[in-house]
Amino acid sequence: MKPIAFFVHHQGRGHANRTMAMVEAFSKARPVSVITAGPHLFDGFSRDIELVALPNMIGASVPTPRLYAEPTPSVLHCVPLGLKEMRATMRMILDHLDDRGVGLFVVDVSSEIALMSRIASVPAAQIRMHGDRSDAGHLGSYESSVGMLAPFDERLEQADYPAHLKAKTFYSGGLCTTRDPVLSREEARAKLGLDQNREIVVVLTGGGGAGTPYAPLTVGARALPDAEWLVLGPTLKEGHETNFANLKELGWVPNVTDHLAAADIVIASAGDNTVTEIARVGRPFVVMPEWRYFGEQARKAEALAALDAAVLAPRWPGDIPNWQALMNEARRLDTARIAALYDPDAATKAAGWLERLTDELWQE
Repeated sequence: MKPIAFFVHHQGRGHANRTMAMVEAFSKARPVSVITAGPHLFDGFSRDIELVALPNMIGASVPTPRLYAEPTPSVLHCVPLGLKEMRATMRMILDHLDDRGVGLFVVDVSSEIALMSRIASVPAAQIRMHGDRSDAGHLGSYESSVGMLAPFDERLEQADYPAHLKAKTFYSGGLCTTRDPVLSREEARAKLGLDQNREIVVVLTGGGGAGTPYAPLTVGARALPDAEWLVLGPTLKEGHETNFANLKELGWVPNVTDHLAAADIVIASAGDNTVTEIARVGRPFVVMPEWRYFGEQARKAEALAALDAAVLAPRWPGDIPNWQALMNEARRLDTARIAALYDPDAATKAAGWLERLTDELWQE
């Protein structure tokens, strides 16, 4: 049985959580390794895996002004010259793939590493993400891969994704890594000690950004004074905000699912796991995409809005009337549309596809 190796980007927790969900569903006999600069993200993972710690290349200094001035080629995205950390990273990856006889290298995510895998004659499968990815680097890495795994519903696919690439893409359905039980609205409110009759707005920040801007939320709290606003995760403050009694910062909470279940409206970014967490609970969703490379969240938010699964707010409202109009749109949403984008079996389906692909590639 050929081993499967994962490259896992360490920005945020989503890549690691998705990997663990899939690996847990693998055959117990399948050798699995994870190569990452964030090995701490796998602390406590019970499945037997080999963990390879990479150097952290982010922020590494280019040694000379001349090297720093070299432009990035169109077929690559982020490849500064002269970095010993980058050489060490590539060497460690190649040595591991070679030493373990890896049958499939799952890349989540890096176009350059997927290309390197092909050059090294190791089959790679890439995790698909939304975004403006029609550049030479992305297309080349997609075409160099033996397949792509999209951890979302096929209905969320972008219209501009090329047909020949779609043909080699497996859609697992909405893959959510959260397993907490989903309570009814009433049960969740009773558990959290929240008013059963008051409108509740939950604002959720993912783990990959700097935090939710707090100033717009103070305007929202003024716009809906009868609603209780609960803010989960970090916030970003500018220093001129005024606090309101109906706006509460809870920070990181261990029971996000309970808060989502208690909500009448959820405001959140368009991160992969964030979207599927909300879909799993099935609440009216105002999607506020955060800036990401290649417009990843903006394109995912557009796809959600096109399905009427969420209300797209491309920018935070700065006044009371626009906040009120936005929330009225959210109240009119049919929550069945967002709920349909979650698949409880997505991780199992994704794992099965990766194992079948590996076996088919090496069948003599």
